[in-house]
Amino acid sequence: MRVRNKPWADGYIKAHADYIVIDPQNWLGKWQSRFEKSQPLDVEVGTGKGQFIIEMAKAHPDINFIGVELQKSVIATALRKFMTAPLPNLQFVLTDGANLDEFFHPDEVNKIFLNFSDPWPKKRHAKRRLTSPGFLKTYQTVLDPAGTIEFKTDNRGLFEYTLVTMNHYPMTFDYVSLDLHHSPENETNIQTEYEEKFSPNGPIYKLVAHFNA
Repeated sequence: MRVRNKPWADGYIKAHADYIVIDPQNWLGKWQSRFEKSQPLDVEVGTGKGQFIIEMAKAHPDINFIGVELQKSVIATALRKFMTAPLPNLQFVLTDGANLDEFFHPDEVNKIFLNFSDPWPKKRHAKRRLTSPGFLKTYQTVLDPAGTIEFKTDNRGLFEYTLVTMNHYPMTFDYVSLDLHHSPENETNIQTEYEEKFSPNGPIYKLVAHFNA
């Protein structure tokens, strides 16, 4: 997806370096020092404009959160939203989520969130899907052995693909919903901007899974 450049993004990111990282490899083993206190670490890959990760940080002050986003203009928008009321348990990282194992130690992450990832529908692009085996291998490296992946999408094809790849990896499913917004869990569901906009068009699918020992 092509994202319109925001001329102010570079300056804004530089001006708020206490809350956003552009050199994540240099923070390997030192992430907890960027937070007010050391706590379990949850990561969202593809944080978009930040609504989900900001609301999660508000709701769970006993967890430290990191929002990873590749698009500079998008993460700058998230950062600007966040700076209206900064939180001590949230940081943003401008980088490619494919490289988590380059800036997180093994077993360092408690939970990974994948929300409305690009479905890459063409078969030749399957390896780019954030739930393809290559990505799962990276997640397994950085996740605590008891850690989980939470995945939400409105794309039925991507959801079915994810069920298959996780099952074959192998992983165990802790929760699967074919219509999240009409399930009991929706009472505590925190939505992304995309989710709010497009959920009236059809069901939201969700799963929670962990890697087998």
